[in-house]
Amino acid sequence: MIDRKYIGHEFPPYTVEVERGRLRFFAKAIGETNPVYTDDSARLSIPPTFLFSLENEVPEPFGWLTPMGVHFENLLHGEQSFKYYAMVYAGDRVTFAPRIADIYEKKNGALEFIVKETRVTNASGGLIAELRSVLVVRHG
Repeated sequence: MIDRKYIGHEFPPYTVEVERGRLRFFAKAIGETNPVYTDDSARLSIPPTFLFSLENEVPEPFGWLTPMGVHFENLLHGEQSFKYYAMVYAGDRVTFAPRIADIYEKKNGALEFIVKETRVTNASGGLIAELRSVLVVRHG
C-alpha cells in the first residue's frame, strides 16, 4: 500500500523551453497537419497534449514513484486531462510545478490510484495550464 503521507507532496518546479523542432516532430507524430503546428514561417503553437511530453523533460520522469514503493512493471496510465488558460508557443519557457493531489484504492486494495496535478506557468509566472494525470498501480 502506498503511504498516504505523500498526498499533498510538492515536487521542485522545473522549467522547459518549447523547442520548435521538437514541436514540429510531435505534430507530425500525432498526424497534425495544421500549419499553426508545422509551418516554420508561422508562430508555432503547441498541440493540446504537447505539455504532457514536456512534463516528462526531467532525467527520471517517473523517479518520483520510487520513494513511494511503486514498481514500474505494476503501473498503468489511467487518465490524462488538460485545462488551458493561455496559448503556448515555440520559444516559450514554461515552468512545471507538480504535486500529488490524491492517493486512493479500489477493489479492496488490488488497485491504487495516484493523482498528480501540475500547474504550468509562463516566464512571467502567469498560469497557462493545469495538467492532471491518474496512474494506476496493480497489486497482487
